[in-house]
Amino acid sequence: MLEVSFAKPALPEAGALALLVGEDEPPSGLRAAADDATGGAIGRALAAANFKAKKNETVTILAPGAGLSRVVVVGLGKRAEAGGRATEEAAGTAAAALAQEPAAVLDPGPVGPAQAAEAALGATLRAWRFDRYRTKEKPEDKPKFARLTVAHDEPAKARAAWGSLKAVAEGVFFTREVVTEPPNVLTPAAFAERCQGLARLGLEVEVLGPKEMKKLGFGAFLGVAQGSANEPRLVVLQWHGATGGEEKAAKGKGKAKADASKPLAFIGKGITFDTGGVSLKPAQGMEDMKWDMAGAGAVAGLMAALAGRKAKVDAVGLLGLAENMPSGTAQRPGDVVTTASGQTVEVLNTDAEGRLVLADVLWYCQDRFDPRVMIDLATLTGAIVISLGHEHAGLFSNDEELAQKLIACGQATGELLWRMPLAEAYDKMLKSDIADMKNIGGRPGGAITAAQFLQRFVNGKAWAHLDIAGTAWTTKDKPCVPKGATAFGVRLLDRLVAEYYERG
Repeated sequence: MLEVSFAKPALPEAGALALLVGEDEPPSGLRAAADDATGGAIGRALAAANFKAKKNETVTILAPGAGLSRVVVVGLGKRAEAGGRATEEAAGTAAAALAQEPAAVLDPGPVGPAQAAEAALGATLRAWRFDRYRTKEKPEDKPKFARLTVAHDEPAKARAAWGSLKAVAEGVFFTREVVTEPPNVLTPAAFAERCQGLARLGLEVEVLGPKEMKKLGFGAFLGVAQGSANEPRLVVLQWHGATGGEEKAAKGKGKAKADASKPLAFIGKGITFDTGGVSLKPAQGMEDMKWDMAGAGAVAGLMAALAGRKAKVDAVGLLGLAENMPSGTAQRPGDVVTTASGQTVEVLNTDAEGRLVLADVLWYCQDRFDPRVMIDLATLTGAIVISLGHEHAGLFSNDEELAQKLIACGQATGELLWRMPLAEAYDKMLKSDIADMKNIGGRPGGAITAAQFLQRFVNGKAWAHLDIAGTAWTTKDKPCVPKGATAFGVRLLDRLVAEYYERG
């Protein structure tokens, strides 16, 4: 993780300098000092490049003098319109340009302490890299960027604001790491073991195996897992961040107070590798199915973030972890399974497995924890990618207020959501001739019928389903997200908790 510090504005004695610049604004003190120290080289370079400070417009000046190895200038657009998200993205763009610099000073410009910390977050998120399996990389190809000093007139306040953001970054990195790991390394048991390591943050961690799940009646979940030599796991992560006194006072004082004492619940699909089972996927692109556990990865990262920043909320995260493999013991198309709810499902396509795992976990969650709200994240359908591409995740919800909160938090964090419909006509497409329902509704509206299937297991709870199949992984670099695992959902849901549910 990038080492971040905060200090009063001052030119580095040697190394790199990054400047975040708004349109039509006078040079900051640090920029002016750098220009003076280099004999006007920075100003001349910007003029030659016709730099207008448009959003994420970048100019890099090599060895301009005064001991500076590199100066990176990134545009913000209009400063008055550039909120925290724009500052994060500009700082992330700067971090990408600083990849070969061991250390740099970043001047975010005339911003408050909170935005200075957000600049540090943007740079930190972009500088992350997964290199565990690189053994022969050339030194010149390996990024060197390790230390960032953010210049601000009130460094102590910026440092205080950075504390909670650093915890969120660490949650994001946990998610990115598990999603990036190869499937021979990250089996369900190995994923569960990594989650047990989160107990160091104060999370209560519980791991259930096949025997416990069988006793709970998890026929749908175990049906998915039965074709693999790697046994499934259900991981339960609990964070008790609300004060005990307030919880006791809430009891017996009306529905609103009672509801406030209930936990928030986050549920993640964790198929650590998805071959499609007997309904085998095509070979081309199947390697991408290592990240079919990105929903569970996001839930684990979120819970790590909440615990890391000591969020004043009670929350539970449930991860349904399994492999979907073809074998002599694998589930067959045509099988009928009985879910934990008692409802039966005719399995017509074994590649529609995530909804079967989530069906049992959603039911178990509402039955055991009686949460205020339930939000599940899943790389559930290719249909959502056809509908929305890779810019928005699909949002389905039975609760208007919850849906609007999620959309607002998506806009604030850049993890965008698009509301999709739920309706009786789609639900009827799941009718089975021999069971309570079938696990697919046909090609039309595939993402919607998948959500309708899940809704049958929420038992009336306020619920939202995020289909992140198009947003869990990126094939191109973004300002704050390097190519690969995005950890979509961690920042979105952390923002939801902070804005609407956290106490104090």
